[in-house]
Amino acid sequence: MISPDNPFAVPSDLPYELPPFDRIADEHYRPAFEAGLAEHAADVERIADDPAEPTFENTIAALERAGALLTRVSGTFFNISGSNATDEVQEIQAELAPKLAAHEDAIHLNPRLFARIDALYRKRAELGLSTEALRLLERRYTDFSRAGAGLPEDDQAKLRALNEQLSTLQTRFSQNLLRDTNELAVVLDDAAELAGLGESAIAAAAQTAAERGLEGKYVLTLTLPTAQAAVASLENRSVRERVFTSSVSRGNRGNAYDNNAIVEEITRLRAERAALLGYPNHAAYVIADETAKTVEAAGGLLERLAPVAVANARTEAAELQKLLEADVPGATLQPWDWAFYASKVERERFRLDTAALRPYFELDRVLHDGVFVAANRLYGLTFTERNDLPKYHPQVRVFEVFDADGSGLGLFLMDYYTRDSKRGGAWMNNFVDQSRLLGRRTVVVNVLNVTKPREGEPTLLSLDEVRTAFHEFGHALHSLLSGVEFPTFTGTNVPRDFVEYPSQVNEMWMLWPEILANYAKHHETGEPLPAGQVELLEAAQQYGEGFRTTEYLAATLLDLAWHRLGPDDRVEDVQRFEAEALEKAGVALESVPPRYRTTYFNHVFSGGYSAGYYSYIWSEVLDADTVEWFTENGGLKRENGDHFRSTLLGLGGSVDPMEAFATFRGRAPEIEPLLKRRGLAGA
Repeated sequence: MISPDNPFAVPSDLPYELPPFDRIADEHYRPAFEAGLAEHAADVERIADDPAEPTFENTIAALERAGALLTRVSGTFFNISGSNATDEVQEIQAELAPKLAAHEDAIHLNPRLFARIDALYRKRAELGLSTEALRLLERRYTDFSRAGAGLPEDDQAKLRALNEQLSTLQTRFSQNLLRDTNELAVVLDDAAELAGLGESAIAAAAQTAAERGLEGKYVLTLTLPTAQAAVASLENRSVRERVFTSSVSRGNRGNAYDNNAIVEEITRLRAERAALLGYPNHAAYVIADETAKTVEAAGGLLERLAPVAVANARTEAAELQKLLEADVPGATLQPWDWAFYASKVERERFRLDTAALRPYFELDRVLHDGVFVAANRLYGLTFTERNDLPKYHPQVRVFEVFDADGSGLGLFLMDYYTRDSKRGGAWMNNFVDQSRLLGRRTVVVNVLNVTKPREGEPTLLSLDEVRTAFHEFGHALHSLLSGVEFPTFTGTNVPRDFVEYPSQVNEMWMLWPEILANYAKHHETGEPLPAGQVELLEAAQQYGEGFRTTEYLAATLLDLAWHRLGPDDRVEDVQRFEAEALEKAGVALESVPPRYRTTYFNHVFSGGYSAGYYSYIWSEVLDADTVEWFTENGGLKRENGDHFRSTLLGLGGSVDPMEAFATFRGRAPEIEPLLKRRGLAGA
């Protein structure tokens, strides 16, 4: 039994069941998980042992209702473990990983429960179910089958062991990465070494150093990808090299946080599990349940794009090499030079200085007058900040979201600043999932890693950070606008290669003229971004696509290379395997490293994107086609937003995603808009 004093013991009485963060302490998680696991197991046993004939209500709907306590504590804990992890939270996470894996296996491999689901599945056409209920029954059957419910008992025992091992290793990978990323932050002694960054960025580096007890020094923290934003501005070439070297060293230093052996073990165990489930490799297993359906389909898109992207990158590199030689005669273009000289091209050719744009992108204005206004114009949403509600960290802000008719849709939490307790990157998560069955609305959070300015100074965003804010809010909209019956289908619970699509569509509004004009104003003078800059931004959009597409494809092809390994394949040297895989895929450019290298590729070795990093480009096919539809139909109009919401966004996973797209678009997706956008018309 859980103590009644534990804040997870009963549903939160706060609006939308927001977790009572002001009452939650680390000590509450272990007992809540113990009680939650026991309660969920008992719920499942009651369903499996029900003497009544299986029905949709007493089996499938009952499973949707089961495990309420575990849902509450999990929704909070796994958000906190990524965004505000203490040492104790990390210890609990490591302890929990194998227990949760075993718990999931106990459910999926329960023969009595699967027999009930199987019986319903076999007569599904006779049950008179709604479209969503029928899809849920089919989804449950597929999930149990893919989890090994049909395997012999001895193979199920092997599967349980594999899942427990994998859960532990994946957690270790992520925790190693967080610690190594913090340890590898670049410490500098002299502000002169930061020349080019700008006063506010230098002040932020000094503040970060002071917070780490390094008064008088300057600290550049690392973000998740290989490319670090500071490199585009740093004039000191040796400092740029230090930042790059620190970035690519993560998880690969032979220290306590080294991830090489963990990667080898994860990929081996995933391949063994795939074989046990009847697939040739982990990639085949994963993609069979995505919209791409086959490795060949996903890989075929990448292989079509790679040669043209690499050719474009080589052309860009030749131009940057000349600029480098003018500054450093005899030098050869290196990865740490690329962004710096690409910025020079943007300034000279397009007369565009992206660093000089920061004063026009103040965080509050981007949020209220950009992100929120676009959502209002498209969907009629309004936002009210709730300073009366508790937060899990002082930097978090909470907004109540209202629909066009004034009804409450849910809560949007915003956690934008970097800190040592937060993993790198940007993401969206739910604390509470929308469901009509359970009477719940969404509580969603967007997490970014923006450098916090000195006290009293404005938060000025880079162009990429503005794009990320719109992107992640696209995920938030997918959840906030969800209107499904069953929690299994809520919001972003769609195939991995579809989930990025709505968020990528939402990026289009950041440069939409009426939205950009509304938020892009100088934080001191209020002057709008000069019209000429807007035109230059649009003209410069395709510049650098060779680099961006190649670095992305390199990471994606690396992901597939690791997960196409069979159970009998062995990798003895991670770095050599990586190099050979990139060479074989035709994307091994020394000056264009993968967006993520193996030992810090958190998306695929810990973050749920294994054999699925291709989903960004796969989703972008749909995104580019959708942007074309909005443009053809008048752009930022309520009727357009309402059509997108009713045919696709609000349906979550309750319909086949490609059918939803065809309903929205009026036809199947076409690739030409993507090729045009990325300058890959020859692909």
